[in-house]
Amino acid sequence: MKLSGRDFCAMIEGAALAIAIEKQQINDLNVFPVPDGDTGTNMTLTMGAGAAEIKKKQPTTVGQAAEVTASALLRGARGNSGVILSLLFRGLSKRLKELDETDAKTFAHALTDGVDAAYKAVMKPAEGTMLTVSRVASAAAKEFAAGEADIELVLEHAIKIGYEALARTIDQNPVLKKAGVIDAGGKGYLIILEGMLKALRGEEIVGGDGADLMTEEAATSFADFDHEDITFTYCTEFIIGRESGKDPAGLRSFLDPLGDSLVVVDDDEIIKVHVHTDEPGRVLTEALTYGSLVTVKIENMREQHAEMVGGTGAQPAPATPEKARGVVAVSAGTGLEAVLADLGVDQVVTGGQTMNPSTAEIVQAIDAVPAETVYVLPNNKNIILAAQQAIPLSSKNVVLVPTKTVPQGVAALMAFDPEADDDANLAAMGEAVGRVKTIQITYASRDSEFDGQPIKEGEFLALIESSILCSGKDFDTVLEKTIAAIGAENPEFVTLFYGKDVDEESANSCAEAIGAKVPGAELMVVDGGQPVYYFMISVE
Repeated sequence: MKLSGRDFCAMIEGAALAIAIEKQQINDLNVFPVPDGDTGTNMTLTMGAGAAEIKKKQPTTVGQAAEVTASALLRGARGNSGVILSLLFRGLSKRLKELDETDAKTFAHALTDGVDAAYKAVMKPAEGTMLTVSRVASAAAKEFAAGEADIELVLEHAIKIGYEALARTIDQNPVLKKAGVIDAGGKGYLIILEGMLKALRGEEIVGGDGADLMTEEAATSFADFDHEDITFTYCTEFIIGRESGKDPAGLRSFLDPLGDSLVVVDDDEIIKVHVHTDEPGRVLTEALTYGSLVTVKIENMREQHAEMVGGTGAQPAPATPEKARGVVAVSAGTGLEAVLADLGVDQVVTGGQTMNPSTAEIVQAIDAVPAETVYVLPNNKNIILAAQQAIPLSSKNVVLVPTKTVPQGVAALMAFDPEADDDANLAAMGEAVGRVKTIQITYASRDSEFDGQPIKEGEFLALIESSILCSGKDFDTVLEKTIAAIGAENPEFVTLFYGKDVDEESANSCAEAIGAKVPGAELMVVDGGQPVYYFMISVE
């Protein structure tokens, strides 16, 4: 049996549907209890980008189908898991390039090429992760294919051995062992392989919300519109959880003047929104005050229309350089975005902990900066890989500064000199980042055990960098322990960014308590307007 282009297309659509159906199951395996861009969500959005492109372009050969998928996944990759997934398919596509069909042995070798590509791109690959599971599964496929010509049986064997490897991740990764769970990314990868196998065999892939979501995405069409009929540029669709308890009517009122074609539907658990707007960043920032993002899709309707009527659908040309160096930074919250703009950031990509932007969104921001060299500050550890993948996709010279928090990004910007060369800037910015500790107060999005500490959903959490300082049901107690930790650092500078759910009076009260603990420190209070984090504190 040989694999045709049509087979591969069906497999990608099956994989996207399978991961969408199991998205929440994978999200629930995430160990760290803070609200974040969960693995299942990121892998679903990434794989969905591939399925949408396959459906649109309808490639005929297996090489074309693999190339279309790899390109779409690379641009649509969100979060570390999404980027690794895109790399697995990029390596696979290089092996299948220019082939009309492929046999079991070549396909198995292509899977291992994908693993090689992913390992090369990850600076410090760890065992007990998605990389481990994909490596073991692909090696099993390669060995099995040496004596087996049936691709279905090869995939089936790879999945079987992959699940054995997945079961071992709980002992290979110390963090997973403490939490008593398997690796979420590894589980997602195997679900994708299962979806591919089911599609290849013609088996039905059934589910609830995931199936509905994929159907809606596949049905989106702009063929019936004239260009003049598109009043607003971006079709913005998303689903958010109802964690805040705020009335969806308030969101509807906020969105109404920002666009048209507004639909807001809600039940006890979610709010689903569709709106055409020119300000998707502002829309999503407000939406995050109602709950965490479950899914999000933003599409440029003008570009889509141009492609539907025979245009190229090409991205806008990069901005003509007007200066030597510019900056792109990732952040969420109107106050934080204003701070970054004041510090010289040319383009702010709306995103962060609960909303990891895609590689394509980062590339778009880079290309919009009128500079020869563009510095990129991800300001979140789960966005660094996506930013890294953006570098070869832009015609501009891109310099990645791997900041993991917004306070690190602010420190780096303070040290940035647009007249200095790149080596000098990287050294100065890296040194500035190293002087900063980030302390944040948020809430637990799930039950967990982290560093031996049991954490319950809904509790308040104080974090120092990526470690948990304390948790509890009483906010004042958590805040008191946080302020004590700030005092222990004996800082010279403290900047308190307060979030969208904190009023100015409460923020000033917190600042006074910090000031009493470290009277010699220079203290600033800034309305960051950020979602998720009540307080984001830079300690230097």
